[in-house]
Formats: sequence, C-alpha cells, structure tokens
Amino acid sequence: MSLITRIIAEDAVAMEQLRAVRAIALPDWCIAAGFVRNRVWDHLHSIVPARLPVDIDVLYFDAGDTSTEREAEFEAKLDELIPLPWEVRNQARMHVWKNLPQHRDTADAMIYWLETVTPVGVRLEADDSLSVVAPLGTDDLLNLRCRPTEFGRARRSEYETRIAAKRWRELWPKVVFLD
Repeated sequence: MSLITRIIAEDAVAMEQLRAVRAIALPDWCIAAGFVRNRVWDHLHSIVPARLPVDIDVLYFDAGDTSTEREAEFEAKLDELIPLPWEVRNQARMHVWKNLPQHRDTADAMIYWLETVTPVGVRLEADDSLSVVAPLGTDDLLNLRCRPTEFGRARRSEYETRIAAKRWRELWPKVVFLD
C-alpha cells in the first residue's frame, strides 16, 4: 500500500466520501485535488485530524454527455448521500475553456492543471482497494515540493495567484515552492 492510499484508507471521512462517489457509478472517476493533496500535506506536517477540504473535486470522463446539467444531477445525487460541497466535473468538456485539444480520459485532463501536486486523485474500486490516478506522478506531493506543470508555466500568473489565494505557504510551511 502506498503512503497516499494508506493516508486515505485510514481516514474514515475520506472513505465515506469515496463510497458515496462509487455508489453513483461514474465512468473513469476519481476524487482529486485538495481531497488528496491537503490530506497528504497535513499528514506530512503532523496535523491530526486532517483539515477538511473546502470542496470535494469529483472528476469523471463521459464524452457522450458533456452537459453541465448532468454534472448537477450527479452533485444532487451525492448531496442526497452526504451533504457536502461536491464539485463534479466531466473532464470530457474541460478542454473547451482551456482552449486545448479534446482530452482522452480523466488522467489526460489532469495534466493541464496548474501545479504538480494537485493532479493526484484516488478511486475506490469494487473490491474496496484504492487506486491512485496521478498522470504527473506523486513525487512532488510526497516530497513537499510544489512547482508549476508545463501548463502552469505557460500560465504563470494564474499559478502564482492560485497558490497565494489558497494560502499554501502559510498552511504548509514545510512545502518548498520551485520554478
């Protein structure tokens, strides 16, 4: 078991949220971003219990229905199971607002996020095992390094603004920010 899956598996709140998402049977799904990053960094900073993320980023890929109405339906289903600030996004439509080619799947869409520590997700499989979805790897996340992705370097001001707005330097002082 990897450190990431161990941290998530030992977190009863995270596991409950993963079970809820698994229950609605989204295609090619995971919960990513702060759901994983914040828990890992809290663990590496000895913050117990882990702070809850502001929202729960649920990703899935369905090229057959890219409507925002469908995303809202999934959010409503999740909210019926566990009332939380769910943000369900179909990665099959994320390329449009970023002016990129069509993504192939959820992992492909994640490489176009701004920083390397955020495109890490987890999925609860049918056998209750956890799978990690990390198209850019997990080294930076686990080694407390944050740097822009290739996409983030092209949008450097967005990257810097995001880090400042989320107060990462303040919340996790051991993280080293690299170019």
